[in-house]
Amino acid sequence: MKNRIKELRAERAWTQADLAQRVGVSRQTINAIETGKFDPSLPFAFRLAKLFNLKIEELFLDDQ
Repeated sequence: MKNRIKELRAERAWTQADLAQRVGVSRQTINAIETGKFDPSLPFAFRLAKLFNLKIEELFLDDQ
């Protein structure tokens, strides 16, 4: 699943470690989500969307 996390994180000048700390996961988890190697759970996806003040469908894009 494609997402806009890297783009939104960069707009805020946050590192992967900064974002990871804000949502309570490892930097490696953020990297895996950004690169499409891992899709987050629904509760975690909602947590990310809330942090960026977006609807979940604005953060995660259907790649089909």
